[in-house]
Formats: sequence, structure tokens, C-alpha cells
Amino acid sequence: MKFLAVCGFGVGSSMILRMSIEKVCRELNLDAEVENTDISSAHGAQCDAIFTSAELQAELQNSDIPVYPIKKYMDLAEVKEAVQKFLEEQK
Repeated sequence: MKFLAVCGFGVGSSMILRMSIEKVCRELNLDAEVENTDISSAHGAQCDAIFTSAELQAELQNSDIPVYPIKKYMDLAEVKEAVQKFLEEQK
């Protein structure tokens, strides 16, 4: 599976979010590829889920790919909850 961590420019905060998602995936024993990217690139990307800020969620919600808002990118409990929600919705 492939996850995207998205921020406005695809450099700073999305990198932090990516690292948090990777930690959660290791903890959950998920085989997932996680990439960070900017909002423009995310529109055409092929992935299973997008994780981003609440501010960017609405702009990315126009596709068939589920989008999960994260408030605190370093909060592993919040990130884990979002990943688990994605997994639950895939059943």
C-alpha cells in the first residue's frame, strides 16, 4: 500500500508527517510505502490514502482517494488513529 503525506510545498511539515506515518506503519506491521509531496503533485498521484492538514483536506478531497486530516504531525497516537481508520474502512 502507498500513503502520501502532503503539505503546501512538500518539504517541511510533510516530511515530519511522513516519518510519523512510517513509525506507525512499523508499529502496526504494515508493509507501506510512504512519500511526502506538495499539494499540486498529490492531485495526480496514485496512492491508497492521503494524510494532510485540515486546511488542505478540502482541496484534496476531490478524488476517489481517502484523505485524513492530521492536526499534530508528531503525535503518533493521532497518526495511528488515522491509519487505523483507513484500514478499518478498507474492510
